[in-house]
Amino acid sequence: MKLFENMHFNSVIPFKNILTCLFLLLLIRSGAQNTRVDGYKGIWFTLGQFSAYGDKYSGGLGTYTSSHIPIAVYAEKADKTFFVYGGTTAKNEKHLLIMLSYYDHKKGIVPKPVIVYDKVGVDDPHDNASISIDEYGYIWIFVSGRNTTRPGIIFKSHQPYEIERFEKITAGEMTYPQPWWINGKGFFYLFTKYTKGRELYWSASKDGKTWDADRKLSGMGGHYQLSNIWKDKLVTVFNYHPGGDVNKRTNIYLLQSSDMGKTWTTLEGKIIHPPLTDIHAEALIKDYEKERKLVYLNDLNFDKDGNPVILAVVSKGFEPGPKGNPREWTIIKWKNGKWNFYKVCESTHNYDMGSLYIHNDHWQIIGPTEAGPQLYGTGGEMAVWTSDDEGMVWKRTTTLTSDSERNHSYARRPLNAHEDFYSFWADGNADKFSESKLYFCNKKGSKVWILPYDMKKDFEKPVELKNGVRK
Repeated sequence: MKLFENMHFNSVIPFKNILTCLFLLLLIRSGAQNTRVDGYKGIWFTLGQFSAYGDKYSGGLGTYTSSHIPIAVYAEKADKTFFVYGGTTAKNEKHLLIMLSYYDHKKGIVPKPVIVYDKVGVDDPHDNASISIDEYGYIWIFVSGRNTTRPGIIFKSHQPYEIERFEKITAGEMTYPQPWWINGKGFFYLFTKYTKGRELYWSASKDGKTWDADRKLSGMGGHYQLSNIWKDKLVTVFNYHPGGDVNKRTNIYLLQSSDMGKTWTTLEGKIIHPPLTDIHAEALIKDYEKERKLVYLNDLNFDKDGNPVILAVVSKGFEPGPKGNPREWTIIKWKNGKWNFYKVCESTHNYDMGSLYIHNDHWQIIGPTEAGPQLYGTGGEMAVWTSDDEGMVWKRTTTLTSDSERNHSYARRPLNAHEDFYSFWADGNADKFSESKLYFCNKKGSKVWILPYDMKKDFEKPVELKNGVRK
């Protein structure tokens, strides 16, 4: 990764005349880092790939994608959940800003969010960011790039557990950032390059400033991946794109490493020498291609014994509408020396993305499984599903939202999730341009809050929804 000089935007310029004011306005638009905005407004986006039942995906995508991991982290020492999202500053804007904030659990308040980076001229939430906090409390923001046209950028906070000021550390070709800080070792970083389709890479760094050379993990036409850490072991699961066509995404593969990428193995322990190139390699979990099914990866977690558990939506077609049904939320878990598959429920869209929570034998899923006001659009109404037999049988126990004006989408699980900031998502009209608000809920599913859309004070309390209905 190519290193850049640190860039700071802290200078105070006196307002002496109209020209100075105009200059400042241009500065804010072209480089608004380290400035605050008056409220939480999510980015709205449309992919623009329409068929009979609307766009392939669209709506409020401030917490998009499932391959930006993690986007929220609970820091116990600060007693705060820090989170990033794709935002903007006005109701009628599509201008993407990489926003950062936190929820103060002790005080029950949020500050005005900070712009970490202004994606000048970009409205695409593929450029959203991921977040990591190192063992010293410094906050790291990994801003996604897009293909080779827009570089990814890494920022670091000037002070531990503070969001006031960030410095640019490095930039390079990296999309779908998945940074994992391992105490005593540093960053183990997974990301994507468009070298031949969407191919998977990794790198490592002891301090976040000096990085090892990028290494290719897999290149079989293209992939989307999920990753997670169990103690010092990193696990990644990914699909593949036949002929590089993302509309044909299928199969599931797994690789793992316990030594920062020096050695990669299958779950059974067989050593694999990257890059993976054989679609029938031993890393293959399930050959969905043979069944003519598509796989949309949602989340990766671990059971009480450290075995991986995958949440995915499996469907028969890439276009929205009933043609692709059934769209089955599926649990894929390793148990008794084999992979087991269990259906949770069905929903109406391939990009109805949710998250998986595991606490011993009690498992939860939070996601937009219920039909929303834009029936065939991305997302829907949020619900909580629970299982007390390690994912075999599921029951919908709570409906978090109802009678909404806009679909809710991309319910994300914070790293080390606190019970009072347990899932984080956005809403938006999937059929037409709209405002987008941001939400979070508690572990019990008994409370849902909206982050303040407009803020007059530096700190405000999120507004609680009443009976799941937005007021």
